[in-house]
Amino acid sequence: MSTFPTEFWPRIAFLVQNYGESFLRGAGVTIVIAVLSTIAGCLIGFAVGIVQTVPTDRTENKAKWFFMGIVKFILNAYVEIFRGTPMMAQAMFIYFGAAQVFGLHMNMWQVALFVVSINTGAYMAETVRGGILSIDAGQTEGAKAIGMTHVQTMLYVILPQAFRNIIPQIGNNLIINIKDTCVLSVIGVVELFFTTKGVAGAYYTYFESFTIALVIYFIMTFTCSRILRHVEGKLDGDDNYDLATTDTLTHTSGLYKYKDNPNKMTNQNLDIREGGR
Repeated sequence: MSTFPTEFWPRIAFLVQNYGESFLRGAGVTIVIAVLSTIAGCLIGFAVGIVQTVPTDRTENKAKWFFMGIVKFILNAYVEIFRGTPMMAQAMFIYFGAAQVFGLHMNMWQVALFVVSINTGAYMAETVRGGILSIDAGQTEGAKAIGMTHVQTMLYVILPQAFRNIIPQIGNNLIINIKDTCVLSVIGVVELFFTTKGVAGAYYTYFESFTIALVIYFIMTFTCSRILRHVEGKLDGDDNYDLATTDTLTHTSGLYKYKDNPNKMTNQNLDIREGGR
């Protein structure tokens, strides 16, 4: 290993050259935990958010009303507890508490994915609930009018519209998770922050090491935000579009022409608007 330089930029180059692989490995662990946990958290959030919006009527079915009341109370407690406590404390509590109280010995990866997932799920539950409630009530009433159940209404009418509205928050949660995985270093997860501390301690180059870490964090978050922004644009579709239909009688382009009189208007819809003259 070459002599350690004394200037700032040469030190940066030295650390990248000698510890670049370690930085990339830590960044890889960070992005894997963040992406997998965000996906799992979104699934949890969708499930909890949908259940929280299930309509209940005490006068129609008291047993269902009582059961759903208990379920909603448990889910609300889950959301409030995990939104109201720090992820670092949650990681310590689950990592050591699961082994001491329940005899369940989980490794660092399992705890990391579990903690970040349920934490994300708590935030996403409120986002999904808000997204569902933001859809006009007429959509639900129309779906019920044609005989759809609550599940069918959610799957085919409400959630497709709500999903577009909550995509920005999904992106926010992913970016937050990329940054907040650093708290998992308290249970020994060797992600980017943990790796950076080790490199910095080897030469007491905290400023230089964390400069590299900041750049890597920014590259990961910026890339993810651009990808999600592109997905948003794809879901929005084109600004201008034509109505597609297979019913020739209602086709907006007009399909019928008058062969006998070439001077007559050829668009059926225009002909109707002119009174058939």
